[in-house]
Amino acid sequence: MDEQFAATVMARAEMLGAISEEDGRLTRRSLTPALRRANEAVAGWMRAAHMTVYEDSVGNLIGTYPANRSAAKSFVIGSHLDTVRDAGKYDGPLGVLVGLAAVERLAAAGRRLPFAVEVVAFCDEEGLRFGTSFLGSRTLAGNVDPATLALTDEAGVSVAEAIRAFGGDPDLIAQDARRSDELLGYLEVHIEQGPRLQERNLPVGIVTAITGITRLQLGITGMAGHAGTVPMALRRDALAGAAELVLAIEAIARRSDGLVATVGQITVMPGASNVIPGTAMISLDLRHQDDSVRRQAVNEVMQQAKMIAAERNLDLTLQPIAEHAAVPMAEGMRAKLAAAIGDSGYELVSLPSGAGHDAAVLAEITPAAMLFVRCKDGISHNPAEAVTAADVAAAIAVVSRFLDKLATP
Repeated sequence: MDEQFAATVMARAEMLGAISEEDGRLTRRSLTPALRRANEAVAGWMRAAHMTVYEDSVGNLIGTYPANRSAAKSFVIGSHLDTVRDAGKYDGPLGVLVGLAAVERLAAAGRRLPFAVEVVAFCDEEGLRFGTSFLGSRTLAGNVDPATLALTDEAGVSVAEAIRAFGGDPDLIAQDARRSDELLGYLEVHIEQGPRLQERNLPVGIVTAITGITRLQLGITGMAGHAGTVPMALRRDALAGAAELVLAIEAIARRSDGLVATVGQITVMPGASNVIPGTAMISLDLRHQDDSVRRQAVNEVMQQAKMIAAERNLDLTLQPIAEHAAVPMAEGMRAKLAAAIGDSGYELVSLPSGAGHDAAVLAEITPAAMLFVRCKDGISHNPAEAVTAADVAAAIAVVSRFLDKLATP
């Protein structure tokens, strides 16, 4: 049975993968006509599964499979339908489709649970259009910053204007916030976006925590000068200092298990081939599931940066960009998910998530858990994203058993 549902999930992922703003590649930003078409497709599948379907004030698509009793709480299974630019087919949509498949499994058996099951397709997780993430899940959690509504896309369209064009109402966002006492919990199914399940030859794994993140911009200033006339001993080369710092950051990250550090942007000025760089700006993205490890790494980076600047007679500036604490997944939910994996016949493996997810936001208001699904070579945010029908079947089986365990105190 799970194989049949998995085949349907794979076919639907292909259909959604063809819904794009751009020819020849998958790009589906939030609150666009492409997302509208995706919502309509998923809404049709939800209705066929005997779910009540609606969109909230920001364009989140919500399908509810009723409980077998009145005044019941709801359990939410969610992920997102928006994508990055030139995306793969599974980051986000897979979680929505597996949740829907678990409901279809219940409907096919004529079963209802002592709680409602809601499948939520969030309108904006990636943040590609407006440069802000988690608008959809923050709406449910009741913590949308009003300033977010004034952000604009490349065409000058604000978030508020885009919501209205999509059929929503930014003035009603507050009423869509969910109360903790009406929710039983939240589960997100997501491709791993890493290679560890593949290395272990396992179809699924449990997320222990969603990583904490520190993002900084480091400015290094020296002195621009003529490439042919300034002796090497007298140079204050900002790029050379930045290069040394990048390697130091890499060394710091390699010393701590689970710590990852990325310098993804370098801006050099004046930027001419015959001028010694006078200024270099580098970005730093540093992540770990233990906030104390992350903070210690940030301190080590700053110590190295100061030492390099002093040795090279450079000036150093620091601009914090963002900081997000690690979010552990709820132990009770993880225990039930572990039992569901064991009952399904799979070895249990627990691993952290190095990426942010809507689960981190929903964890603010309800116990949250995540189930990772193996993806080929750990590739994500890339058209080469791939999962197998067998692994999708495993995820559906685990989610279905997990719901059964929630229904049996």
